Amino acid sequence: MLHLRAICPAESTERAIEILREQEGTAHLVVHRGAAVSPVGDLIEADVAREAADEIVEALCELELDHVGGITLEAIDTALSDSADRAEEAAPGEGADAVVWQELLSRTGEESRLNVTFLSFLTIACLLAAVGVVTDSPVTIVGAMVVGPEFGPLAAIAVGLVLRRWDLVRRAVLAVVAGFPLAMLITLGATALAETAGLLDLSKVLGSEHQVDFIYEVGPFSLIVAVLAGAAGMLSMTSAKSAALVGVFISVTTVPAAGYAVVAVVVGEWGKFGGSIQQLAVNLAGIVLAAAIVLMLRRRGQRGRGVGRPLSRG
Repeated sequence: MLHLRAICPAESTERAIEILREQEGTAHLVVHRGAAVSPVGDLIEADVAREAADEIVEALCELELDHVGGITLEAIDTALSDSADRAEEAAPGEGADAVVWQELLSRTGEESRLNVTFLSFLTIACLLAAVGVVTDSPVTIVGAMVVGPEFGPLAAIAVGLVLRRWDLVRRAVLAVVAGFPLAMLITLGATALAETAGLLDLSKVLGSEHQVDFIYEVGPFSLIVAVLAGAAGMLSMTSAKSAALVGVFISVTTVPAAGYAVVAVVVGEWGKFGGSIQQLAVNLAGIVLAAAIVLMLRRRGQRGRGVGRPLSRG
């Protein structure tokens, strides 16, 4: 279940309470009259079944509570209550299948920003990938995959395309097209500096029969794996099964391709540089495509069950 908290102007409180009472997926409804200080109003709290949350939030937004008050949602790990059990049973569908669109917009919107944290993680991931290539270490490559933060903006692009949130698409595209080149340039400088200092011997790097050669070898399975990973990632995000995202990170060759391309430039292997860049592009495109398709199918299925539509603002 989800815990809902809404700050509501006094004149809208009764209507908000009525909305929550009419929804069978609501339990533990509490009203604190005059408790809200900024903005001024009443505080309404309730526990709602995940499969009913989107419809409730939409109805509350129609009262303009997202503008004149505030609406927050947070996951409940444990709810020991017959009332909560009845609410989950009465709500249409299954909680694991429900998409809370405002939650998805908020989550992807936050993860799509080009900021110092995103660039730091992406740079560290590229550095790890470069070390994995130089040392021919698949384990280090896997570590780089896990550290990489790129799925956030890729998911945001898919969400923005499906919901026609072009501001989200622009922000996420900027994070990807600016983040990868910056991280690769820093990694290039660090790799060249390490070679100059004698820390790395690049004379035999990228030779034959390396365990990490799969990174630059583009083929049908490159797209297949990216599509499967993108589908799994979006299913994970929309159903709150975040543990599955780790598997998504490990399966796609995005950050490793960026790291391999950097090392290929340093040693002058331009053919392998080109293959790595193609691998990166195929994986990025495949993830976004699959994520968008999954999201469209889930949106259509939710509408078919009569569940509320996602809002255009968020």
